[in-house]
Amino acid sequence: MASDGAAKTRGSAGGQYYYEGGSSMVQEERRWKPWLVPLILIASVAVFIAEMLINNCPKHPSPLGGCVARALHRFSFQPLRENPLFGPSASTLVKMGGLVWDNIVNRHQGWRLITSIWLHAGLIHLLVNMLSLLFVGIRLEQQFGFVRVGLIYLVSGFGGNVLAALFLRNGVSVGASGALFGLLGSMLSELITNWSIYSNRAAAILTLGFIIVLNLAIGTLPHVDNFAHIGGFITGLLLGFMLLPRPQFGWMHRHDLPQSSQPKSKYKLYQYVLWIVSLLILLAGFTVSLVMLFKGKNGNDHCHWCHYLNCIPTSKWSCDSN
Repeated sequence: MASDGAAKTRGSAGGQYYYEGGSSMVQEERRWKPWLVPLILIASVAVFIAEMLINNCPKHPSPLGGCVARALHRFSFQPLRENPLFGPSASTLVKMGGLVWDNIVNRHQGWRLITSIWLHAGLIHLLVNMLSLLFVGIRLEQQFGFVRVGLIYLVSGFGGNVLAALFLRNGVSVGASGALFGLLGSMLSELITNWSIYSNRAAAILTLGFIIVLNLAIGTLPHVDNFAHIGGFITGLLLGFMLLPRPQFGWMHRHDLPQSSQPKSKYKLYQYVLWIVSLLILLAGFTVSLVMLFKGKNGNDHCHWCHYLNCIPTSKWSCDSN
């Protein structure tokens, strides 16, 4: 089961951008009214309610103990020894579209790469993900609109699941981990591609970098699908270079400037270069990964150390059943 800790804050001063031009700074931010992120939250909660409705713990007794919160009747949770996140059984998650390698490869159920984004392993998993989505997603949607943020969320979730399916052969994986880490990755690429407009660059990069490293480190604990985190982060990073560049200083008011001072292009040269390189890497990455996946290739056969990215064994726990 996938669970994740995701970002808390944006690393810019008050979330506002300032274009630096000479001795003056001109605020150039358009604010969008966010509705997609709240809609994703509502949909995720509704799907979790459907999970518990279908699970119906009292009707399907578990050998690991009695149902938790029996007062909720058919919405009660599986025994904590079976699911410590207060949620349904693994069989229910599989039935509703959870990520299972065998189903995807041998039964040709590629749609699970999308449906598993909307499922959650338990109430705790759902709360952590949705709080993270609000902290990260609302700010991004306000600044860049629902189309770009929605694309990053869905494509990053898909990318995270593709990488997870390449390396994890056993068990069922669910959750918005890849999608949320995609939003984190897009925040980093947005900071890089729009570097010149930030007034507090050092604080922004340090704060965001700390959040990313911390969450990836948490992903090396047992029972956390860090491959979905990494795949989603890389996908979101590349999409951010493509979807989140801002026009260079003076472009919005070029008609008010003298002819000699008007910028010749909307974006700077390095932004175009990052756009092209990111597109090529993204297309190549998805093509190679999907071909390997549907041919039944095991990613661990081609990268013998990659399993350490998902779980680092210690004297306190084992990764054998991760």
